[in-house]
Formats: sequence, structure tokens, C-alpha cells
Amino acid sequence: MRIAAIYARVSSEQQREENTIASQTASLIEYARNHDLEVPAEWVFEDEGFSGSTLERPGLERVRDLAAEGQIQVVLAYSPDRLSRKYAYQILLMEEFARQGVETAFVKAPRGDSAEDQLPVQFQGMIAEYERAQILERSRRGKRHRAHAGEISVMSGAPYGYRYLRKTDEAPAAYIVEDSEARVVQRIYEMYTVEGLSIGEITRRLNAEGIATRNRSARWERSVVWAVLRNPAYRGAACFGKTREAARTRVMRAQRRRGVSASSMTASHQRPREDWIGIPVPALVSDETFARAQELLEENRIRSRRRTITPSVVQGLVSCAKCGYAFSRTSTYTSARKIHYYKCIGSDGWRKLGGPVCDNRQYIRQELLDQVVWTEVIRLLQDPMLIQQELDRRLAAARSADPTKKREQALQRDLTHAGKSIERLLNAYQEGLLSIEHLRERMPMLRQREQRLRAELQAIIDQSNDQATFLRLAETLTAFLARLRRAAETLSIAERQRIVRLVVKEVLIGDDFITIRHSIPIPSGPSQNDGGPSPRENYLLCKGSG
Repeated sequence: MRIAAIYARVSSEQQREENTIASQTASLIEYARNHDLEVPAEWVFEDEGFSGSTLERPGLERVRDLAAEGQIQVVLAYSPDRLSRKYAYQILLMEEFARQGVETAFVKAPRGDSAEDQLPVQFQGMIAEYERAQILERSRRGKRHRAHAGEISVMSGAPYGYRYLRKTDEAPAAYIVEDSEARVVQRIYEMYTVEGLSIGEITRRLNAEGIATRNRSARWERSVVWAVLRNPAYRGAACFGKTREAARTRVMRAQRRRGVSASSMTASHQRPREDWIGIPVPALVSDETFARAQELLEENRIRSRRRTITPSVVQGLVSCAKCGYAFSRTSTYTSARKIHYYKCIGSDGWRKLGGPVCDNRQYIRQELLDQVVWTEVIRLLQDPMLIQQELDRRLAAARSADPTKKREQALQRDLTHAGKSIERLLNAYQEGLLSIEHLRERMPMLRQREQRLRAELQAIIDQSNDQATFLRLAETLTAFLARLRRAAETLSIAERQRIVRLVVKEVLIGDDFITIRHSIPIPSGPSQNDGGPSPRENYLLCKGSG
């Protein structure tokens, strides 16, 4: 007798209340009994309240572990959409189980391994994915309608200062004022708008007085105080639809250093304020106080002394060789002028709950570090062969590992998938599984998608050809370098910054050394003007000779 594991899933609270997962499990146990399958009691897995659009589900994870360990021969599910609402995920799971010698069986699915038997399963997966898209769209429009009607139930929870009261049969959902937290919110607005304290100073005072956050084990951060000052709920209008899903605009420094490829989509992009939907809630501060806070926040954004109004050559490139954190720019005043320094933010005790995470306390003079890096860049650019080699390397990289190449490969896969979808539709029509009306309804969309993919693919190929042509413009390299050497001393800071960022990856600061990492290979031996700074010259980069 073969050993099987049962997997059942429901995604909504209503389905759980109606015991649909219990009915799934009962049907699966009956199916196992009729097909001579042994199901240990501890191998009946149920995921209640988990969406079928993700594979991160505890019950499913345990089933996959059992299959990988070779402890089961069959995985039982009620229907393919119980494994996943996405057809691609269904195929991924079934192929994963098949590689491990595990059969996937469904109560509501055709039997057999032929193309004709598997075609309805594929259609069921596509229909399930379509239904999920419909559910998401209906849910979004339903939430917007309820938000316009003033129902607070569309919000995921209540911010600091309120308690969320769930909807009941007798009363709608509501925000209830938490007196202790409301007083903290009012005090934050008073310190910012009346006393004129900075966000950092407000944060330090709240932590020094031991005022608890919503999460008792955490402490106040400047971002939390900033969010409190910007939240329109405190003036009596909780807003729905403040963010939207859009393409990621940049990858942070820590992700670049670890080589992490971030997700291409994020939900942190803010919509225009005129698109927000206000829902009345109890106000904690007056409209005048909230408006004054917004004026000060905007003024701080424009005129803050910490804002980089004057750029530096190495701005955004300096990191700590010990902890990997960035070096931030700070300043001090002498009797004659203002001096800028770079220092490791990991050495700041106030940034982390447990104190500083790095002992690199070097203070690097900005103008001297700029000069060191700029001199090194000019030295590297004096050899045309180095630039030629780098252009050849970048040309090869553009042909193989460029993100455009990855997009081209993805388009090729999508184009192949679209062709197979058209072929499956035609096969279904020929086998009598699809009517001519359904074929005429679905075929134009697939044809349009295929044409759109072909057009985008051709555009990428043309772009790659243009890039190759651009990188081949090395004949004018000698003249360009000659002009660069002549104008090196007269270029502006912004122009120098653009040139430095072309060839310098990062600048690492250690206790007594500076490492400039760049993408141009340097000669094995020292150049004529590359004797290296002596200890007497090196100390000038730091604040003090110690």
C-alpha cells in the first residue's frame, strides 16, 4: 500500500466558517480509502486562510519537505487550484513532485498522462488564475466604494493613538481613541510645531523618558515620528489608497554591496494627495496644528542643513571597510570657515538599539578625500589602453549579462509560451473540447499578445545594436582623454562626480587606509606618479594627527 499525504486549503474567513476545508479533507480521505492509499493522521495538512497566489504556506511547505525526504509516494489535493491559483505554480509543484517520484492526484481532475487528459487541467489552472485576478479587482473596487461611503473597515488597522474596533452585526468598524497614546501624539505635534524641536530631538526625548511605542519592546525612531507628523488621520481624516504598486526606482547601497537583486515591484510609491479617499475618524490635533506641521516638514525638506545642497566628488560612494555601512557627511565650524567630514554611520550610538556596531571612528576630510580620488581617476584615465580594455569588457557584458539581455530572454520565453497557448487552443478546438465561439473570443487576445511581445523583442534588439555602436566609439578616445587632462582642474564638482561614478565602484575607509575599488584594471607595477602617500601626508585626511 502506498503512503500518501493530504493537502487542503481555503483562503477566506467565510470559507473557514462554512467548513469547506473539512469537506475537502473528508473527500480526500474517502478518495484515499477507495484507492488503497495509506494516509497517516499526522500527514493531513490544512492551510486555513492562505492565498493560493503564493507558495509560502506552512502546510504546503511540510508536504514538499516530505516529498523531498522520500517519505510519501502520493500527494492528494481536492483540485489543482487548491495547490495554487496560478497555473505556473501548479506546474512547478507537480513537476517538483514528479522529479522526486511522487504522484500528484486530484479528486476533481481527469486521470491520465496524455496531452488530451492534461489539457483540461491546464485550462482549470488558467481559469483559476483568471478568477483570482477577478477577485482582486472586485475587492479593490469594493474597498474603494466602501471608502467613499466612509467605512473605516477598509483600513488594515489603526495607527498609534487609536484602537481598531472590528465590525459587528450591531455596529460598523471604528477607531477608538487610546488616551495614553493620544497624549503622546499631541505632545509630538506640540514639540514640533510650538517648541521648534527637530525630529531627531523629539525621538531622543521620547526614548529618554521611556515612553512605550505600540510594540513595547521597540524604541522610537525618527521615521516613526516623521510618519506620525504626516498621518492625516490625526486631524480627523484617515486616508485610503495612499500608495500604489509601481516599478522600483533604485536599489539601496546595502543591497548593492550584497549583490541582492531586489523585486521589480514595490507598493511604497505614494499616490497624489488628490487621489486619497478621506474617511472621518476622531481628531487628535486641530487642522491648524496639522497644517503647521506640514509646512515645517516641507521647509525642513528644502532648507535642512543636512540636505546635500553642495555635492561632493565621492558623494554616495564612500563606505566603511569594517562594517559595510555608508560614510555620511557631517560638518563643523572653525573661526574662519565650515569644514565637512565623512564618518561611519555604524559608529553612531543613537542609530541602533544596542549601541554602535562599528569601532571605525575615523573622520575623513571631504575636500582632501575628493582630491585623492580625483587624482587616482585622472591617473587611470591617462592610459588609453586601459579604457579600451574596459570598453571591450563592457561590450561583452552588454551582450551577455546586461539586464536588457535578461529582458530579451524573458520575452523569448513569453513568446514561446504564447505560441504554445495558441497551439493548445487549436488542439482543444480540434478535439471538440472548445467551441468555435470560445475560440473566436480568446484567439484575438493571444494573437495581440504575441504581436506585442514580438514588437518589444525587436525594440530590445535594436537598442542592443545601438549600445554596441556606442561602445565602439573608441577611435575618439585619445582626443577625449587629452581634452579631459587639459580641463581636469577646471571641471565643476558635478562634472567630476559624473566622471568618478563611471569608473569608481566604491571607496572603502579603514583605520589607516583608503581602498578605491574601480572597474578598470590597473597595471601590475606602480606608475610614475604613484608613489603612494606617506604617513605624514595621510594623516591630513583625518581630524587630528592621532
